Amino acid sequence: MASQSQGIQQLLQAEKRAAEKVADARKRKARRLKQAKEEAQMEVEQYRREREQEFQSKQQAAMGSQGNLSAEVEQATRRQVQGMQSSQQRNREHVLAQLLGMVCDVRPQVHPNYRIAA
Repeated sequence: MASQSQGIQQLLQAEKRAAEKVADARKRKARRLKQAKEEAQMEVEQYRREREQEFQSKQQAAMGSQGNLSAEVEQATRRQVQGMQSSQQRNREHVLAQLLGMVCDVRPQVHPNYRIAA
């Protein structure tokens, strides 16, 4: 009986060692998977950054001329607005005088379509 219980003990110990080895193997596998996932994520991020940088450079090359155009349009618009403001300042007094003259200098007249009822 002692040899059977000793054999059972050996089997239990062997089973325990096997379970520990399996658990250890699972842990290693989980670590490897996690590491592989992190490495893949880093590669994806690096690829995305490279593609984004490439896109930005191509966009800058294509839009560079448009950037100059928008600056030129903005500058032309500012010049036009300045011209309008200076014209308004120059003509302000003349326009006000005309307006006041028309409003205050009333000349009563009979309208040409008015018919005298007989």
